[in-house]
Amino acid sequence: MMVDESGKKVLAIDWGAKRLGLAVSDPTGKIARPLMVIKHISREDNANRILEIARKSEVDVIVVGVTYADGEELSPSGRSARRLAEEIERQSKFKVILWDEEFTTRDAKESLVRSGISRSKRRGHADDQAATLLLQDYLDNLIK
Repeated sequence: MMVDESGKKVLAIDWGAKRLGLAVSDPTGKIARPLMVIKHISREDNANRILEIARKSEVDVIVVGVTYADGEELSPSGRSARRLAEEIERQSKFKVILWDEEFTTRDAKESLVRSGISRSKRRGHADDQAATLLLQDYLDNLIK
């Protein structure tokens, strides 16, 4: 059961072994936009940087995308994303929500290809786009 988080500003994280894509909602919590991509360093460092960004962006909630291996159990990357979420919670008082991000990176890459952006300019940009797709999915589900 989802708690009503509508109307709150949200930061979303698309976890990756090399990079983390970040997206943020508008102040009404209805529209997602890409924010940035940060390079993966360590779980603790990543959490520190994300929390600094969350505070500067004045968000209320942080959503971390996870993937599932079989629909029920988290995949290895999903477990890594969950550990990042746990570290963020450990270091802060932010509400952190895990959200199924199945196919967001693939969909983001396809969107960039369809828009005609060259391969060299697409490198790394799919991460923040994936976070945007993840966040918009989350926001859209709040209104249902």
